[in-house]
Amino acid sequence: MTDLIRVPPPLTEPEPVLNDSLPSTRFLTRRDPPHTANHALRELQEQFHNIIASADVRWTTRYRLIEKLGAGSQGIVFLAERQGAHNISLPVALKVFSPQTHTTSRAYRHEMERMARVSMHLALIQQDHVLDVQNFVKCRGVRMLVMEWVDGFDLRHLLKPATLRSVQSRLSPERVDYLTDVLITDGPQHSRLKPGFAIAILRECLSALAAIHRNGIVHADLKPSNIMLKRTGNAKVIDFGFAFEVADKTAPRACTPQYAAVEVLRGASSSPVSDLASLGYVLVDLLCGMSPFAGMQRFADLITAKKQLPDRLPEFLPAEIKQDERLLALLRGLIAADPANRFPDAEAADLYDHGAANFQRELVKGNLSSEYENEIRLWLQEVE
Repeated sequence: MTDLIRVPPPLTEPEPVLNDSLPSTRFLTRRDPPHTANHALRELQEQFHNIIASADVRWTTRYRLIEKLGAGSQGIVFLAERQGAHNISLPVALKVFSPQTHTTSRAYRHEMERMARVSMHLALIQQDHVLDVQNFVKCRGVRMLVMEWVDGFDLRHLLKPATLRSVQSRLSPERVDYLTDVLITDGPQHSRLKPGFAIAILRECLSALAAIHRNGIVHADLKPSNIMLKRTGNAKVIDFGFAFEVADKTAPRACTPQYAAVEVLRGASSSPVSDLASLGYVLVDLLCGMSPFAGMQRFADLITAKKQLPDRLPEFLPAEIKQDERLLALLRGLIAADPANRFPDAEAADLYDHGAANFQRELVKGNLSSEYENEIRLWLQEVE
């Protein structure tokens, strides 16, 4: 049973004090005579043996809702505290799935069953750059997904000009110059990342995609808001609300058009290589400081623009990198309009000769790289 509460957790009774100098002696509270304490201990021992001998262990879990982290067509995500014994709590992200977009309770239940299968499949993957799924639960008929709370910021927030301005206003001129040279600077529409920084993020996202694709799952909605940078300095792919198992031919299909592959806009199902295209469009955003598809609403316009983009990349890339053939080859291998012309999978996009790893190695050889994990960690301390 899972209860949602919005009240502070009850205080627990104090534990008996232990005398560290006498490990074998337990000092009893004054209100507990020896025979009562011994009886209570025997009861605890009996419960211990009952639990370990049982095939079914149950308890009530309570979540205290702290604040809303986001909302969408599927429901609302909260920062919550999972209450434990001895007045302890653990922060988690709790997604509450709304039945509002479903025509019947049966349709809601059917979709939640599918989401539960995908969620538990993801929980078994345990890859560092994939969001950790902890449980899929039911409260009074409403389904909820319990996930790790990621302490950090998504790329959409980090790319906002206001975010960069706020950070720069609090830093010394020397620190601002360093960030501009190594990590992030102004762009035409939003902030843009320096190539080494952008590729470091890309490689961790490719690692996440490789893991889920090997396990037969397609993300189907990669975009800046679904990639987070943690305060530890690592990237994390989040929000698997549109994800589905490749073998499930009945799963509903959805996408974010600006980041969807050409074949998806034409009506095909998302696939591992369409995930690569979406990640490629994110990389274009990061490097260019703009989206080549900004303001486009019609699928026909988006399809035309995406078919032309591989040849038009030099028009959008900053002057210092638009002639970099290694970078152009990497981008084109991700965003090619024809899926057959993309990298065959996420591992290839990282490890092929014109993949992300080789580009990063060349930066290291030219002394143009940095310890990006540490750089991100320090930078996020400055972003509030």
